Amino acid sequence: MLTRRDIFPLMTGAACLGTAGLGAAPRALAAASLAPRPLVFAHRGASALRPEHTLASYAKAIADGADYIEPDLVPTRDGVLVARHESNIAGTTDVATRPEFAARRRTLTIDGTAETGWFTTDFTLAELKTLRARERLPAIRPHNTRYDGHFDIPTFEEVIDFVAAESAARGRVIGLIPEIKNSTHFHALGHTPEETFLRAIAAHDYTRYAPLEVQSFETGNLKMLRGRVQAINPQARLMFLLGERTDRVPDLMAAGAPTTFGDLMTPDGLKQVRAYAEIIGPSNTDLIPRDASGAWQAPTTLIDDAHRAGLLVHSYTCRPENRFLPRQLRNNAGDDARNPEGSVAEIRRYLDMGLDGFFTDDPALGRRAVDS
Repeated sequence: MLTRRDIFPLMTGAACLGTAGLGAAPRALAAASLAPRPLVFAHRGASALRPEHTLASYAKAIADGADYIEPDLVPTRDGVLVARHESNIAGTTDVATRPEFAARRRTLTIDGTAETGWFTTDFTLAELKTLRARERLPAIRPHNTRYDGHFDIPTFEEVIDFVAAESAARGRVIGLIPEIKNSTHFHALGHTPEETFLRAIAAHDYTRYAPLEVQSFETGNLKMLRGRVQAINPQARLMFLLGERTDRVPDLMAAGAPTTFGDLMTPDGLKQVRAYAEIIGPSNTDLIPRDASGAWQAPTTLIDDAHRAGLLVHSYTCRPENRFLPRQLRNNAGDDARNPEGSVAEIRRYLDMGLDGFFTDDPALGRRAVDS
């Protein structure tokens, strides 16, 4: 039986306490009240330990204590949402070894960047299901390559069913934090991923009540989804993901606007974001920048500024290998070596700044950082 104790850790202070009066709250109180228990988001599953966006990766993340698992969503040619970090599947499947699909390799421009490979929008779901998942970072995570070929590409609906089954088996609520990828690009190709997404969450009982947080790097689809997602799941929230400060926001760029992500990280910009989202998702280097050597510099005020605007902050991405850690926390085992103590120390530093939740490739370490 699910109890209030099961559900409460998955709720943040904004859900429990509201966001009124945050600007007047003392710094220490604001950090404590916004997130009584910061949330651990499994970034593409437990992607440090299993190939990303496979049911195995999500299963490992859940077993290791993640509060939410993250399926990034892209459409197939026949409009089915599948879990891949991007439409280009060259690096995460065995498509390059399949002679029957060799002619489909091409170059596409997505959000202003040209990419060459194989794209989900050129494959039907039935065709994609013939492919097998592979480790994206084989040189850094060679232990994951033993699972190459074991798993297929799951659909969003399969992920929902899987998480619902895990929740029932484990007796605890497991949240979903899907990202709707490259909305402007897919609309230009004739797809409507937001409408497909809404139909999917409405069709499943689990996604009508489980914790749900919807992410996007674009403003237009968040504005369109606001209210419609909550009509299906009243506790659902929307997160505006923040790219590099100098990068232009994709949908605004397509409309000719010069707005950068950095413009929306200012106090005035954050107030604009609050009109269509409850949360921002900055990179960890927007919380504490790094110099050219990878060393931490002075922290920014982004968390405090967001809290004053009534926004929660869920940052990305904590990874356990030395090469991804700030220089101060790396050990001498080599760039590709796992460094669990360094990863936990990094997470704790952000939590001390008042961070409300974070994405991690290794949810067991995230759980350790929060619970200890």
